[in-house]
Amino acid sequence: MTLFLLLSTFTFADEMAEKIRLQNQSVVKAAAEAMSKELPKRVDPHTQLIGIKADGEKLIYTFEIDAAPKNDEAIVKEGKERMRKNVTAGVCNTSRRFLESGITIAYHYVSAATTRELFRFDVDKTACNYR
Repeated sequence: MTLFLLLSTFTFADEMAEKIRLQNQSVVKAAAEAMSKELPKRVDPHTQLIGIKADGEKLIYTFEIDAAPKNDEAIVKEGKERMRKNVTAGVCNTSRRFLESGITIAYHYVSAATTRELFRFDVDKTACNYR
């Protein structure tokens, strides 16, 4: 009897985890579709949000950076770590409910001049210091 209860508990936990995963995918897809309707959207003088898409339990934002006359290498060298800190802090602050439910928020930055990926940051709940 104890073995049956133990197996039932594991089966129930697996079923719940699958339901949560599927719900997260549905939420991410709906959020991407709704927010994409407002694109492209200027973020600052050098940055434009050009795409939002769902990939399973990951919500991916794609930004285009136009920092001419700087080249791609200079943008990466001067901005990557600063951007990583700012993006992580911002996502942890604004997307807590998503992150705590197991959704990852990804920020991809591409060059307006070359379309090359400059940097990418994936933020999940382990990146945030929630109490």
